[in-house]
Amino acid sequence: MLYPVIPDLYRTTARLLLERIGARDFFSGSISFDYGSRECRLVATIVVYRSVERLPEGEVERIDDLVPVWWEFHTSDAAGEHANDFSFGELKHYLL
Repeated sequence: MLYPVIPDLYRTTARLLLERIGARDFFSGSISFDYGSRECRLVATIVVYRSVERLPEGEVERIDDLVPVWWEFHTSDAAGEHANDFSFGELKHYLL
């Protein structure tokens, strides 16, 4: 059975990933969380590209792109791990 990754799951994954990235320009690690009856885990190595935006209030760094060097997205429940249709390209729509 293929587990579909819905927009809300992408939003949750993106929010948690951005929290873990923080101000760094490189991320290598994992985030795990429960989503309904599923346990989800993103394992990734990501290069973070940033630029400085100058505003009247001051300078702000923003993320321009996230380039995955490697990633895996796992979904499991009490019956075990299930294949899913996660796409890092789709995740980027929720990150940038």
